Amino acid sequence: MSSPANDLIDSLVLQADSHLREVRQARSKVTLATQASHELLFAADLPGSLSVETRLLVALYGSLLSRQAQLAAYYRQRLVELNTAAVLLAAVEQDHLAAIDDLLLRRVLGYTRTLILAPKEGDRAALDALREAGLSPLDAVTLAQLIAFISYQVRLTAGLAALQALGAAQ
Repeated sequence: MSSPANDLIDSLVLQADSHLREVRQARSKVTLATQASHELLFAADLPGSLSVETRLLVALYGSLLSRQAQLAAYYRQRLVELNTAAVLLAAVEQDHLAAIDDLLLRRVLGYTRTLILAPKEGDRAALDALREAGLSPLDAVTLAQLIAFISYQVRLTAGLAALQALGAAQ
């Protein structure tokens, strides 16, 4: 269950005594909704066939492509805790998707790349490639929601980090 005490963004970006934590909690509805969305998107019982590991790989890859080191480190640690194969982690971290044997996972991560770096190219043909690799319509929607959420997390963490750095510089 979401609570201010277990907020991922606060724990990754903000110092314990940061004034920005107070500012975020003043809008606790938004903070709680962000954390609840995170928990839902990575829940073991999320409907569909995208495994938690696949969703975490998408999050790791999206964070890396967006150059958000704190989120990438968090998602990498979650994958390590799941005993994700080192060769798979290396392929994602080195942006070497061709080294991934699983066609569906390769296409899922390729779609992640498209939506993060060239969203206009995330068209019908890109979705058809996912479908042809075996992704269901439900999983395609979940994947798009997950990528959008990771983009939101990236923007939020970058903004808060910049505000915190600005405050420290003053």
